[in-house]
Amino acid sequence: MQRINDTDRTESGISISSKEANSIGKKIWINECGGTVEGLTSWNKGEYFASLGIGHFIWYHKKKRGPYEESFPKLVKFLVSRGVKVPKFVFNQNCPWETREDFIRSKNSSKMIELRNLLYGTIPLQTEFILLRLENALPQMLSAISDKSRRGVHSNFYKLTDTAKGKYVLMDYINFKGEGTKKSERYNGKGWGMLQVLEVMNRNATTESAPKEFALAAEKILIRRVKNAPKDESRWIKGWQNRLKTYH
Repeated sequence: MQRINDTDRTESGISISSKEANSIGKKIWINECGGTVEGLTSWNKGEYFASLGIGHFIWYHKKKRGPYEESFPKLVKFLVSRGVKVPKFVFNQNCPWETREDFIRSKNSSKMIELRNLLYGTIPLQTEFILLRLENALPQMLSAISDKSRRGVHSNFYKLTDTAKGKYVLMDYINFKGEGTKKSERYNGKGWGMLQVLEVMNRNATTESAPKEFALAAEKILIRRVKNAPKDESRWIKGWQNRLKTYH
């Protein structure tokens, strides 16, 4: 993918202007971090990994991995490919903090400040990174489903890419809940990613109504996730619903 100029069309045919990209990046930053610099380095209560950058990209430590997509190392490689100098402790490394308590205690450490400065200084590139993930998502999704389902998913995807709001919806949700193609991201065999939402989304949606229809479908999918979860995830649903309201 090329750098976002005044108006770029990506390899997947997604046309996005620098103004749109900046606006979307800011919204994702608000959704994930409250739009704060401190929020760029987070470790949520009850989780066993750090959540970093505007997209709260996951970074696992060496003692415990998980089923979710580990996106922070991929972001680091992307930044390096763009000529960004990154701290040695983040390149090809596991998260140096092994517990949330350790992470919080290190809030004002030199490593944490260096990490926070890196993330604050690369917000536009992080937006590009999320767009790159979206570009690559459609072929992955289509290859994971039957011929019968492909037409509807393809149609709904491109209805959303036709508007600035729709592009925000797709970029935010893929960052929020993933593509939906990983077998490890399932409860009782049911996923909650972008693919699952596009599959159940109203196929009669218009370009104008598509963002709202996506939000309605996403709410159903996330409620299903909570019902199927092996542990109680009900505490998250209100926040998820509030986030989906920004898609309307």
